[in-house]
Parts: sequence; structure tokens; C-alpha cells
Amino acid sequence: MTALLPHHDGSALHVSDDAPALGDVVRVRLRVPEGYGPLTAVRTRSNPDHEPEWTDAERIASADGWDWWEAPVTVRNPRHGYRFLLQHRDGRIEWLNQTGIHGLETLDAEDFALVAEPAPPAWLHESVMYQVFPDRFARSAQADAHPTPDWAIPADWDAPVDPVMPGRAHQFYGGDLPGVAQHLDHLVELGVNLLYLTPVFPAASNHRYDASSFLRVDPLLGGDEAYARLIEEAHARGIRVIGDLTSNHSGDRHEWFRAAFGNPGAPEEDFYYFTDDDNTEYECWLGARSLPKFDWSSEELRERFITSEDSAVARWLKPPYGADGWRVDVANMTGRLGAIDLNADVRRLLRDTVRGINPDAILLGESTNDATSDLQGDGWDGAMTYPSFTRPVWAWLSEPNGAPYLTAEGEERTESWFFGMQTGGIPRYTARDVVDSITRFTGGIPWRVRLGNMQPLDTHDTARFATNAAPGTVPVAVGLSMTLPGLPVVFAGDEFGLTGVDGEASRTPIPWGTEDRPETAERIALYRDLVRLRRAHPVLGTGGLRWLHVDDECLVFVRESEAETVLVLAARGDVDIELPPGALTGSSAAEDLFGEATLAVAEGGAVALAAEGPAFAAWALPGVAAPTPVDLR
Repeated sequence: MTALLPHHDGSALHVSDDAPALGDVVRVRLRVPEGYGPLTAVRTRSNPDHEPEWTDAERIASADGWDWWEAPVTVRNPRHGYRFLLQHRDGRIEWLNQTGIHGLETLDAEDFALVAEPAPPAWLHESVMYQVFPDRFARSAQADAHPTPDWAIPADWDAPVDPVMPGRAHQFYGGDLPGVAQHLDHLVELGVNLLYLTPVFPAASNHRYDASSFLRVDPLLGGDEAYARLIEEAHARGIRVIGDLTSNHSGDRHEWFRAAFGNPGAPEEDFYYFTDDDNTEYECWLGARSLPKFDWSSEELRERFITSEDSAVARWLKPPYGADGWRVDVANMTGRLGAIDLNADVRRLLRDTVRGINPDAILLGESTNDATSDLQGDGWDGAMTYPSFTRPVWAWLSEPNGAPYLTAEGEERTESWFFGMQTGGIPRYTARDVVDSITRFTGGIPWRVRLGNMQPLDTHDTARFATNAAPGTVPVAVGLSMTLPGLPVVFAGDEFGLTGVDGEASRTPIPWGTEDRPETAERIALYRDLVRLRRAHPVLGTGGLRWLHVDDECLVFVRESEAETVLVLAARGDVDIELPPGALTGSSAAEDLFGEATLAVAEGGAVALAAEGPAFAAWALPGVAAPTPVDLR
């Protein structure tokens, strides 16, 4: 039986204000199991201006088996970290930070953190994102009238994806924005309410990350009018739309690059890192000459890309388009080259511009590995990142020997693709490893920012999870994406059961017309039901997270708020566990929400959970009553 431990997180149960201003006093609360210790004192330790500051906590109430302690914290820096110190009667000292309870002094980087920066709009935490790769989603009738571009290798909609260059980048199916608009009702039925489109700008590839302009929509996709119409029709259905910008680079056909290439003295030469006197050699993204890298020390680049009235960032957020924000590609490398690091400048400039145009817009950055240093609340509202959710879930729920794949150069790899990591295939994790990974890679990120981190099982850059999933584990994985803190993401086609062995093979055209096939209909229903679970329970968007049980085969947690609690069980194997008395409030009133599992309340208040694995289940329970301070002397 798992022991109860002191608990604090960044949710409203424990923090009085998640968007304070500098100088504000925030009340922070710690929950301690009755009988823990006993404790003689609880304090907070902050580190403003890198000099420790302490406040004393007061035990304000006892309820449902917990003592509640409360302390004031004055916000003195834009990111103000704090931790709790617990002093036991026997002289022992414990520290509580975002990675848990510790007997030794802890790192400032893993403190809980208050962020005195503009907060993202509330709708971000009410959203389930649906990602569309435009060339492969849907092809309208008008696409037939578009001429085949010079770079393209035409493909029929039902032709297999070519994973090897040049087909990898140039195979062209002709999906367009009117095609997306024609299937918006599918998104409504699925329950998603945020559409993320990968780039829509003209380019010389099917992925369009090599833009030749940021100021117009590719005519092959229907042009500017089609983009405006799609956003209008999405908004009419309650679906917001965000675009995709490459802040690290343009394409080598971009109008700015063509103006500077071979033309020393051109105004645009300062936009890039030219390395010779003739402006013909230059820095590029990971050696790809088609993707010349931006030099963000250029004030004119900053103006044209971000700050001017009709900049690349501003243009599409304004009428007649009215997009609801941006996902920024390669945000982690933006402004960074060797000894140069302008990343913080750029992300803050992006944030200030986006919020200045539309305070209700969001800004997400791509940072696919450890994103902690960039996710401190001073720019990105969250990130597309993989180590805090996607990779550990794959490593737990995939088959030991998955599908082989071909590299872009046509080299056959016998092991499964795993996010480009040189691990010899998919690692083998337990459920304990999953929780440890989530804790490690979120321990340095403020709670408010963590809630905005994209939580995909796969994307256009990865193999599809279903390709290597162990039998019966897809509901477990999808369920976790919908119930753990973060922004759930459905990559278009996952709900059709599509597979793909790497990031190119996953970009399969959507097989419209197959929705009524029994296996496809079952998968669509699974996604619909789990998306609706997420959206029907606001606590899954903003509520706290408390782990109740973790072993090799299963994990159990609650998302908690004053209004409601959702209990979640996720397991690869069979489950027969008991939660101690006091772990849950109101467990006798538990209501089944999803899955095949049993919950029984034993005499004395212990809770027994049982299921045949793999299993994903959720229950609704009463909320946690925020205590009213009383005299406990």
C-alpha cells in the first residue's frame, strides 16, 4: 500500500494567484497527512535575486485526514521559485519541491515557481488540439485545377508514402485548405476545438517548412482567401486555429534570401549568416542548404518578421484572417549559434507582439528535448516537447520489437524508429519509469507553463504510436494524453488507426470514406469518448496532480480542484491494488466515467482497484473542499 506524503502543486487548491504581479503576496498551501511527522514547523524558502528568503507557514485547518499549512510568498522576480521546508520533532528536515520530498537540500531549478508575466488565455486549458498536415488531410475539387509545381512528384491519394529522398520531401498529394474546411464537421464530431495547421506558406516541399514567403498563403492550398474562409468556418463551429512559423530559418527560395544571395550590401544580407564575401555560403539548419538560418541580431529582420504592422507574425492574427496564435518551429534553436544566444530576446518579442495584437492568442514553441531552460514563462505558453510525456509513454506501452524503417537515404534499419535517438530502438520502461521521466522533465517548469505543453502521442515528425503499440494499449496511451496535465494533441489520422514507421511514413493521406468500417469506427469512437472526457471535466485542464500509486505495471493519480476530482488508473498489466485511507475524499460516491475496472471502498476507508490489463479507467469524485482557516491551538 502506497504511503501518503505531503503535497503541493501550482493549482488553485494550493496557490491563491497563478498570475501575480511583481510585489504581490501569494498565499501557498501545503497538505500534510495527519500523523505525518509530527512536525514542529513548516516554512517556505525562496531565492529572490539569488539570496534566500524565508516565511513561516501556519497550520490553518485539518480536514479529511489532512493538515493544511499556509504561508505568504512575496513575488520579487518574474520567475519566483519557492520550496517547502518541513521540520520534524525528532530534528529531521525534509524539503518539498516539484520533484517530490527530499531529505537533502534541493536545487533552485526544481522549485515550485510563480510567474509574474502575462498569463495565457483560459481557453488554452479548455482545448484539445488536432494537428493537420495540409498536403495529406483532404483534397478538394478545386485542387485539380492547380498546376503541378516544378518541385513536385505527383501522387494519387491512395498511393503509398515514399520515405526516401527525393520523394520524402517532394511527393505531392495536393491536399488543400478547402479540403480541410469540408471536413470540419469531423472535428466537431470528434470533439476537438483547436486546429493546428503545419505551414501554409508557398515553398518547394510538401512540408512547407522551407517557406519562400511568410506574407501569402500557397496558391496550391487555395491562397489567402481560402485561409481566411477556413478560419471563419472553424470559428463558427467553436474551433480555434493556429498556424506554424519557422523562426529559425526560411527556405532558400524565400524572397529575403534571394535578395541577399550573391548580392553583398543588400539590406537583407543581415537577415542571414553569410560566411563568405560573395554571400553564397551561409549557415543553415543542420546542414540543409535549403534552410538558411536567420540572424536575429538584425533589427530589420525583427521588424519584418515580428514587430511591423504587416509582419509575418502580425498579418495572420488580424482581420480578415484572425488566427488564434502560433506554433513556432525549431524554437529551441532560434537565435542560437555557437557563442550567440538571442533566443530569449526573440521569444519575448514574439510574445509581446502576439499579445499586443490579440491578448487572447497563444504562442507555443517547438523544443523536442529538455525544454526547461526556455519554458520559464517569459515567452512560450507551452511547447511541443517529447521527453515529459511522449517518449516515456512509448517506452512503456510499445512492443519490445517494433517495426523496422528506412532512413531518408534508403538505409534499412532493423530496429524501431525512436525520435531520432541512437538507442537501438524503443527502450523498455516500467510505469515507475514513466512517472520518474514525467517528474524529471517537468520538475524545472512552472506549473502554469506545464499546463500549456503539447501532449502528443505522435506528430508529423514522428512515427505513429499505433505502429508499435502493444495489444490493447492504445486506449491507455490516449487516455493518459487526455488526463495528465498538458494540452492533448491528436495528429490527424490517429483516430483512423493509421500507422507509420517514421516521421515521413506517418504523413499518410486520410482515408476518407472508411469511417464506417468496424475497426475504424471503433477507433474513432475511442478518440471521441476520451476527448469528450477531457472536455467535460475542467479539472483535467487546470486541476492539480497527485500520484496515488505507482508500480511496474500501473499508475494511479488524481486531478483535483475544489469543484471536482477525477481518479485515473492506467495499466499495462493486471491490477489489484489498495489505496490507503485518506488517499481519496468521497470515494464512496465515485462515478464511472470510462473503462472496465472496479473500485470498491473497504471498511476503514481504504480503496481497492482491480482491472484486467491493459486498462484505462477514470472515475468522478467530489472536489476537495478548500479549508477555511480555524483556530487550531
